[in-house]
Amino acid sequence: MKDHPWPPPEGNVPDGAGNAPHAGDVRDPEQILPPTEQDVLDVVRAHLPGVPARSVALLGEGMDNVAYEVGGELVVRYGKDPSARVDLIARETGLLRVVAEISPLPVPTPVFTDLGRGCWAYAKLPGVPLLSLPPSARAARTTAIAAVLGGFLAALHAVPAGRVASLAGRDDDPLVTWRDEAAELHPSVGDVIPAAHRGAVEAFLTAPPPDDAPSLVFSHNDLGIEHVLMDPATGAVTGVIDWTDAALTDPAYDLGLLYRDLGPAALAAALKAYRPPAPGPLRERAVFYARCSVLEDLAYGVRTGLAAYTDKSLAALAWLFPPPSPGV
Repeated sequence: MKDHPWPPPEGNVPDGAGNAPHAGDVRDPEQILPPTEQDVLDVVRAHLPGVPARSVALLGEGMDNVAYEVGGELVVRYGKDPSARVDLIARETGLLRVVAEISPLPVPTPVFTDLGRGCWAYAKLPGVPLLSLPPSARAARTTAIAAVLGGFLAALHAVPAGRVASLAGRDDDPLVTWRDEAAELHPSVGDVIPAAHRGAVEAFLTAPPPDDAPSLVFSHNDLGIEHVLMDPATGAVTGVIDWTDAALTDPAYDLGLLYRDLGPAALAAALKAYRPPAPGPLRERAVFYARCSVLEDLAYGVRTGLAAYTDKSLAALAWLFPPPSPGV
């Protein structure tokens, strides 16, 4: 299962600010101390001397990275592990350059890389994460957003694996592993799940999963609404951020996250734009991933006290685990 950004999106949080530590994780003593504000200003001025660099604000910190916004227009990301950050920066920036060539939506594009100081930077994308908008604002544009994202996923999934194999790993855990991990999370959220949905959740966690994906594709691999940017005034999708988890994976996974976060109409619109040759098995696995990952998001919201994750997860139970019809 995927980790979550920390802190949660508030406006355009940077791509891959870092993944949240799991419960019990501690800072590696070998990790370097975070840069000072002057360090951030110095590296920007060294690479972009013509760009005004007066203000620095922390945007997010995770296990692997810490990210800063400079002047409201630039994001600078630092790797925290000195033994790994050169390879990680090279891989991620190389991958984003490839993605920028094939993605129909804007993605972060590196403007400089400084391996010596363990950082890289990109121009901040316009828009705000869908997660930061009121549910009513998301609902009003659900099908239009999902159609755009379905086309976006179709473009990514058409990329030959060989083009990204050296930059993106494989994420191909069997579906039974996903179900078992969701079952392990269930006790931590069982009391939070409304009684009307508990039977459906428990039945899902003991049922056999669908067949595993017959093949893998290149995908964003974490296309929750916290990583999709939208212009609140026009409703246009303005970009996709946080490519840390991009991998060769099941094509159904990101479709499942759209179903989890935006509902049945969104999945239908995304599949219509995606045009899969065999929609039945793909949809079945998408629904499966949505059900597993909503328990993950709910557990994350409960553990951290982040209402945005708890609220969206509880709302999604209505279509992911509907209560039995009266009289059944």
